[in-house]
Amino acid sequence: MATIDVYNLSGAKAGTLELADEVFGAVNEDLLWEAIRHYRAKGRAGTHATKARWQVSGSGKKLWKQKGTGRARIGSIRSPLWRHGGTVHGPQPRSYDYAFPRKKLLGALRSALASKFADGKLVVVKAFDVKEPKTKLFREALDKLKIEGTTLLVDLSTVENRNLELSSRNIDGLELVKANEVHPYHIMRYTQVVFAQPALEKLQDALKKTTRRSHEAEAETEEKKKPARRARKTKAKAEVA
Repeated sequence: MATIDVYNLSGAKAGTLELADEVFGAVNEDLLWEAIRHYRAKGRAGTHATKARWQVSGSGKKLWKQKGTGRARIGSIRSPLWRHGGTVHGPQPRSYDYAFPRKKLLGALRSALASKFADGKLVVVKAFDVKEPKTKLFREALDKLKIEGTTLLVDLSTVENRNLELSSRNIDGLELVKANEVHPYHIMRYTQVVFAQPALEKLQDALKKTTRRSHEAEAETEEKKKPARRARKTKAKAEVA
């Protein structure tokens, strides 16, 4: 079982935290890509639209007679063949959201955490004990922790820690989210991820429970299949005999 150092906001080591192998183990890059693609698709506005022939302004009168002029036949000035005419099969407002299994999302979250830990970009602090809502003081605390580049802060609850929210919101490239709202997209988007120890422990316990339940479900399914397999083998032996 791997461990990670826990620091306080002064930059001093305050202990260690054990990381579960089932959470901080292998990285499934394909699953990560799927989760991030789904998140970005869900966030698309989908408000793009073009006007069809019946929506374009203009007369519907036939411009000239069908035959005898030597020109191409035309029925309306709103024809898609003409400038300022309608658009054929153009984009229309739609939702880009689609169903994404919860098990795959949780698996992607485990892979995102494992990836950051493997890259050495995961930092754990004892708690975000921000005494005053001042950006300068919090920036100094991040410098003591050697936090560089874009950063994601994950706390147990942002409602109860108002000073943290006020101190961090004016820093460029920094985002604060709750532990129960963190998504693989958030983790992979930022260079470094800083967890409060209670937030990481709660998230880790939740992910461990889901892996345990999935393993138990797989074991139950396997046990149910065994009698059928034995019956098929017995039948096959009887036919051979």
